[in-house]
Amino acid sequence: MPFREVAKATILVPEFLMTPSRHILLRAILRIAAPFTLAMVGALSAAPVAAPQNPPAPAQPPGAGRGAQPAGDQGRGRGSPASQRPPQTVTPQTYSAEQVKAGQPIFAAQCGFCHGRDANGGETGPDLTRSQLVAEDVRGDKIGPVVRNGRPDKGMPPVNLSDSDLATVVAFIHDAKVRAESLVGDRRTVDVADLQTGNAEQGRQYFNGAGGCAKCHSPTGDLAGLATRLQGLTLLQRMLYPSGRGGRSGAPSSGPKLTITLPSGETVTGRLVYRDEFTVALVDSSGWHRSWPARQVKYTIDDPLDAHIAQLGKYTDKDMHDVLAYLQTLR
Repeated sequence: MPFREVAKATILVPEFLMTPSRHILLRAILRIAAPFTLAMVGALSAAPVAAPQNPPAPAQPPGAGRGAQPAGDQGRGRGSPASQRPPQTVTPQTYSAEQVKAGQPIFAAQCGFCHGRDANGGETGPDLTRSQLVAEDVRGDKIGPVVRNGRPDKGMPPVNLSDSDLATVVAFIHDAKVRAESLVGDRRTVDVADLQTGNAEQGRQYFNGAGGCAKCHSPTGDLAGLATRLQGLTLLQRMLYPSGRGGRSGAPSSGPKLTITLPSGETVTGRLVYRDEFTVALVDSSGWHRSWPARQVKYTIDDPLDAHIAQLGKYTDKDMHDVLAYLQTLR
């Protein structure tokens, strides 16, 4: 089955949420994800299915058997932290559902900003389900001291929790780890190394030539130091769809400029906030939200992101990775 069909069968997005630009963005992201999805599908289809009447086959050493890769050839994306199974818990432990449930909001409030609400990693903190310390912990004997003393060398402050609250947080972390160990697929994130497949020089040529990027952007201007601010998947997402919208009082600070011409000839200008076949709306310079029936007014939209949206339909997979590789050199 072609990858596009696999994607349609496995990713369900309500049609009413999919604008044309989002369709284009989704297709672009699916093309980026194709190697990983196809690798997973191939692995599943290659797995032997044991017949009920046959005895189990003897265990084979790691890497042996059908579909094994040579030791020196891990393949694209393999060997990265995101594709490795979490370390097994050394001492299996059980916690009551009540403890786990009580620990979730405490963890989210005290630890979630760095480690994610589900303990699977956040903006600055590691995935705790892949932590060797957590794997070796027995009812908080290792987690507890780290929580209460912090890790100043890694930017983690101490957290003052009561014994009972700490016990529920430990229960929540171990429950999250158990769930992570039970997952059939290992990959839950995209590691920076997974995206290091492009040719920076060819990306520079595309940037200055066929891609037309240099018409609006400059490596010594708006993109200077870009790779020190954004890396990996975040950089790729910004490259493909650099929305960056949202402001105070609900007024967009940037984005499409909308000019409405009323039947009287009066014009109203502001930032586009909504449009469909029935309604068009903007926020004016005073912060007022105003809307009109689309068929009763004339309007024009000046969207600085139109070029990016159009480019999504022109990129090849190689183009995307090459341009990303080039952007990663802009330090």
